[in-house]
Amino acid sequence: MTPPCTRCRKEPSIYHRPYSGERLCTNCFTATIREKVRNTIARHDMLDHDSRVALGLSGGKDSIALLEILHTLQQNHPHSTLTAISIDEGVGGYRDEALRLATQATQKLGVEHRITSFKELFGYTMDEIAAAPRELHACTYCGVLRRRALNTAARDIDADRLATAHNLDDMAQTALLNILRGDTNRLAQIDPGGRALPGFVRRIKPYAEIPERESTLYAYLTGIPFQATPCPYADEAMRNDARDILNRLEHKRPGTKHTVYRTALKLAPSLQTREPPTNCVTCGEPSPDTLCRVCTLLQGLS
Repeated sequence: MTPPCTRCRKEPSIYHRPYSGERLCTNCFTATIREKVRNTIARHDMLDHDSRVALGLSGGKDSIALLEILHTLQQNHPHSTLTAISIDEGVGGYRDEALRLATQATQKLGVEHRITSFKELFGYTMDEIAAAPRELHACTYCGVLRRRALNTAARDIDADRLATAHNLDDMAQTALLNILRGDTNRLAQIDPGGRALPGFVRRIKPYAEIPERESTLYAYLTGIPFQATPCPYADEAMRNDARDILNRLEHKRPGTKHTVYRTALKLAPSLQTREPPTNCVTCGEPSPDTLCRVCTLLQGLS
């Protein structure tokens, strides 16, 4: 016999949360996902009543789910605005489907949707970068260029918040990767509430406490169409190793991902340093060095 939902105690449960012991029915499960997002926003003081939010909308399950949740919240704050931004990295046979799904989701909700591309901003598609002689993984280029593209697009529409749909697995993987690389500067930036920095739109991560597994189930239960096909260049990423390590530990010791994430949050304030403000000599964007990371990577391709 299926155990009853531990929340409403009426409906049969369809999901067991090993890290909390809860057994949840469909309605209670989806309600807890939305509650977690609202609580994360409140806990980290992410939004104001008149925030101008730009959402990085990839077309994946996390970003489309976050789009719908933020849209619902925005309806209760008429002085706030929500605009979706999609980046076309230029990956043939992959990004087209994601952009189609992103467009469908924004049209359904009546949310403004803007699309920009690597080719337009940097002169290269991701396919061209992957085919060029290079020393670094394709994901390194994509990650650096995508962060710049999102910030530029959010700044162009005068947004004061840039929301991304990084989930708990993403956050824990990033924390572990930065520890393995000894990159304390990046570890110090893990705060999901973001920081106000000159030249950068404050980046927030409202989905930071939603595990990947629960994000997938939420999408299926709520009927969210999303792209499930992985990026063809994802196999090159060191992140896959961190994902495998954390998944194995989570299976044996539920709650491991939460622990890694929360530990990183505790460490971050003690690792933060103030770098002297400067600008890239080539593109003029804020940079801790005379040549920013974007320009360094692009010059290496020419």
